Amino acid sequence: MASYLLPADGLLPKWLLFVSIVSIANSVQAYISLKGTREVYAGPAPPPLPSGIPKRTVAATQESTSPVTPLSARTFGTWTALSCVIRLYGAYNIHDKLVYELCIWTYVIAFAHFTSELFVFRSARIGRGIAAPMAVATGTLTWMLLQWGAYVN
Repeated sequence: MASYLLPADGLLPKWLLFVSIVSIANSVQAYISLKGTREVYAGPAPPPLPSGIPKRTVAATQESTSPVTPLSARTFGTWTALSCVIRLYGAYNIHDKLVYELCIWTYVIAFAHFTSELFVFRSARIGRGIAAPMAVATGTLTWMLLQWGAYVN
């Protein structure tokens, strides 16, 4: 029975399935809370505060620099869900050239988006929140390009 649930042989299709499952959780989280999305889009670094300020004041100041609104979080959740669907198709149709290309494009768009938010628009900053999506976008995009010939005929 597990053979029906798992995608094609190889690690890449299983990775695409894993990323899709995590993306579903991220999409749901974006709809019910701003916390995770604000961690990714933390905004510009706040100015340094004088010493002696309580930690909770520092945390509140850092959170307040995030440009995330309830609408932008839900939009991000919807975008993530759409990418998840395409990547699920990629996991189960890894040998289909068109599906493989569409899956690659989801990572190109994600990489371009996160890079522009980090360096152009400055709605994100170097840290834990942006590190995971950047690593997944960069790593998976590179992996898919390198494995093209192994999966696409």
